[in-house]
Amino acid sequence: MKMRWLACTLLCALAVPQAAAAAPLGITRQTQKEVMVTIYNGNLGLVKDLREVRLPAGMVEVHFMDVAAQIDPTTVHLKSLTDPAGLKILEQNYEYDLLSSQKLMEKYVGRKVRLYGGDGSYHEATLLSTQGPVYEINGQIHLGHHGRLVLPALPENLVSQPTLAWLLRSQADRPQRVEASYLTGGISWKADYVMVINPSDTRTDVTGWVTIDNRSGATYGNAALKLVAGDVNRAADRPRKGRMLEIAAKAASTAEASREFASEGFFEYHLYTLDGRTTIKDNQTKQLSLMSAGDVPVEKQLLYYGAEEYYRNAYGMPISTQKVQVYLELRNSKENRLGLPLPKGKIRVYKADRSGSQQFIGEDWIDHTPKDERVKIKMGNAFDVVAERTQKDWRKIASGLYEVEWEVALRNHKKEEQTVTVIEPVPGDWQVLHASHRGEKVEAHTLRFRVPVAPEGAAKLTYRVRLRF
Repeated sequence: MKMRWLACTLLCALAVPQAAAAAPLGITRQTQKEVMVTIYNGNLGLVKDLREVRLPAGMVEVHFMDVAAQIDPTTVHLKSLTDPAGLKILEQNYEYDLLSSQKLMEKYVGRKVRLYGGDGSYHEATLLSTQGPVYEINGQIHLGHHGRLVLPALPENLVSQPTLAWLLRSQADRPQRVEASYLTGGISWKADYVMVINPSDTRTDVTGWVTIDNRSGATYGNAALKLVAGDVNRAADRPRKGRMLEIAAKAASTAEASREFASEGFFEYHLYTLDGRTTIKDNQTKQLSLMSAGDVPVEKQLLYYGAEEYYRNAYGMPISTQKVQVYLELRNSKENRLGLPLPKGKIRVYKADRSGSQQFIGEDWIDHTPKDERVKIKMGNAFDVVAERTQKDWRKIASGLYEVEWEVALRNHKKEEQTVTVIEPVPGDWQVLHASHRGEKVEAHTLRFRVPVAPEGAAKLTYRVRLRF
């Protein structure tokens, strides 16, 4: 009787820890109440995942499933929104040993397996290596034995998807809303712009698109989306996904929205918040409208650049290899129907031909551009406006003192007047002695001329400078 009582006591003492260890509480995407995603330029995302679960009182092992495969486990933070003081984290693990045929075989190296033939017969074998593979059957070594490999059971410590595992202590048995936040790689965004200019090259329509590329290993359903534009510093000694400022993303309203991005200054960056929600699927590229503006004033510029070495040496032949470059410039202001801080990206420009069909005429990269700043877009080289540079004189006056005279011939084969801006990088201590057109010293070593060229005509710019090196 005494022995029976002792046995019952031991069974009761062991029952609670065994049950707790055998059944971790799974928290899946089905319990998700809200998800917020903030995406940065540098292949980085901040995820805040809010789920609801009933936690029993006492210690409980929890598996938080359906997280990003490229999660940085050192950035994970869990908190209870229902009872912050009553939920304590005792231990945290990240389970990333994912289930696959290769992983299953690796777990069974040195263990017994079965190889089934086509007739249903089988051999008991010991898996020696996954390379080949190599088996021991009846004391003999078989390389690449034909047959269907069957394993007796699923090994421990393999999960079908990345999982966060916590050992928690809850003060009360009650439903709780818990929020897990973490940084993940594999998700990025970029901006792309389209300009369509009018026939006279004076007005343009501008549209901007956000392209999101999600390869993080998770789907973010009905997510509140924010984008951060700016050069966020990343710690160089963390090659995977370094710690950085963890910013709490604000929840967006679930009401009907206009599907546009609202911009706000945020620290030394800009934050763009989608009005409404969107689903970002794993292995998906998604495009969302960023901005749109019509009838924006734009200025076409024809620029002809010189070089410093033109003043240090004598040239006996004309220089005709330089091209006249074409730029478009606009001001990012409210007066010009813009004024939204523009994140860096690629801008493509189109113009209608005589038949009304839009044709691609050039593209360029723009940097992060605050409001009221100018955007300058390089289009390419002019075809019908050409230039030729001739050194008319190069003279050494004294030690370190020189005089140089240049002639720039401009020819316009268009039926409209063109103005070419000639920009000369003049070295040393310099002074213009005389010039055919009015020059402007825009910087310490930059001389600029604006030269109008008549339709199907030509113009010559001549000037002489004295330089001291």
